[in-house]
Amino acid sequence: MSLFLHYLSMPYLLQGIELTLQVTALGLIGGLILGLILAAMQLSRFWPLAVIARGYTVIFRGTPLILQMVFAYDALPHIGIKLPAVLAAGLALACNEAPFIAEMLRSGVLGVDRGQLLAGQALGMTPGVLMRRIIAPQAIRTMIPAFGNEAVSALKNSSLASVIAVQELTLRSTQLASSTFDFFSIFFASGLIYLVLTGAISVIQLALEWLLDLDRTAKQRKLADYLPWRRVDLATKLELAEETSPATEAAPPEPAELKETPPLALSIEDRARRAATIARNNVAVEVKELRKAYDGNKVLDGLDLTVRIGEVIALLGPSGSGKSTLLRCINHLENWNSGEIRVGGRKLGFDDMGRKLSPRAIANERANVGVGMVFQQFNLFGHLTAKENIAGPLRWVHGLGRFEAERRATELLERVGLSHRANALPRHLSGGQQQRVAIARALAPNPSVLLLDEPTSALDPELVNEVLEVIRRLAIDDGLTMIISTHQIRFADEVADRVAFLNGGVILEQGPAHEVLTNPRHPLTARFLSVMEAERPKDAVA
Repeated sequence: MSLFLHYLSMPYLLQGIELTLQVTALGLIGGLILGLILAAMQLSRFWPLAVIARGYTVIFRGTPLILQMVFAYDALPHIGIKLPAVLAAGLALACNEAPFIAEMLRSGVLGVDRGQLLAGQALGMTPGVLMRRIIAPQAIRTMIPAFGNEAVSALKNSSLASVIAVQELTLRSTQLASSTFDFFSIFFASGLIYLVLTGAISVIQLALEWLLDLDRTAKQRKLADYLPWRRVDLATKLELAEETSPATEAAPPEPAELKETPPLALSIEDRARRAATIARNNVAVEVKELRKAYDGNKVLDGLDLTVRIGEVIALLGPSGSGKSTLLRCINHLENWNSGEIRVGGRKLGFDDMGRKLSPRAIANERANVGVGMVFQQFNLFGHLTAKENIAGPLRWVHGLGRFEAERRATELLERVGLSHRANALPRHLSGGQQQRVAIARALAPNPSVLLLDEPTSALDPELVNEVLEVIRRLAIDDGLTMIISTHQIRFADEVADRVAFLNGGVILEQGPAHEVLTNPRHPLTARFLSVMEAERPKDAVA
């Protein structure tokens, strides 16, 4: 036992540990840098870069690390590059690790729900902001276990550096055993040292997983405020501390619930007066001869639509009629083949010469024009609380301070009846609550136009009313310009000023909501409305 302990503390082996750690660190740091470059190349829209990165991956994943080390140490001098043994080993290990790390990074990025990316784009986030604030925080959490595993693998693979005479731990153990013939004690001590080193990596991995665990309590998550995507400045923390004094904390607010308002039942005269008022307003959205096709299949076929300020338009039609595509084109989340879209008189996504803007410029213009969007699947950012989902885009896109953004978020959450769920993550909210948060997020920057794409289609029937109530309030109380794709016929009758029925990518019939819904002129409109009425549950309330 004393001999075993002697080997554990022997300076000769301890120096080997130092070289092992040097090679491992060089391999991991270099592999991470090179892996980031390779991942970016593979995710690039410029396909030659992706081909080069894929070729590199095939070569370095397909050849043994020991050959790569020999090449770095013995072959590079033939072209005038002579590296020290440790540096050559670290370079080879980095080049070997890079493809694996690149695939981890790429899978982490691709694993982020695409709906969240669309929501970020709709809120005016540039590609850089999307990467820093939405993609990276979620991808990093999923990659930590894999990266921990790769770090352990790199530490063990560093032993192959002995082939180019790097005096790392394994080589020194072999040399010591050859001179003393005490193979068991020396290699057992060497194995124990490796176990301690890999155990330390596992502890670091678990600590990082705990730090980034979103399900910890708010008090435990305070450290997360200092992460790059959630950093809080000292002045803001003081302001927030003043707002949440002990006196206020002592009495938690009662859960706020939506108060139901009686359904809107405008008389014919009221509807006529409202229509006359809207007719005098300027045009908010103008769509002319819009055409869009996917793989040759026409989705929009010369569609025309004009929406005035303060007007609420309900888009009706069967699935595949082009309702969702139209909304995404208006917000320039989709490109179209021909036609023109103007929002507030501006051609969103194009400069004065008609040239298409870059993704960054489109994002900035989208934020300036003010087109909010609510999606079918909510598309809340999974790593942010309800309040952060609303306040975050205000800070990152519109430049509000954290204190001001959080105050605005609190006001909106109270308005949609969710002030008691401000610190809840999306996955801890019901579908109706998630959609109400999504509506509040879209309203936060005071958009000029709000697009709602089947806002209740992903909800259970008992949750539909709470979302429709929020939208009804926006239409009645705020006079917000809205274009709503919906199958809620009674709701459309109560709230919409005008109904447009789409089929085959064109508007077959449009007119005053009550008139079209009670006395449709086109036979396809009449058939659609009769089918929807027949499928509606007897006890359904819009």
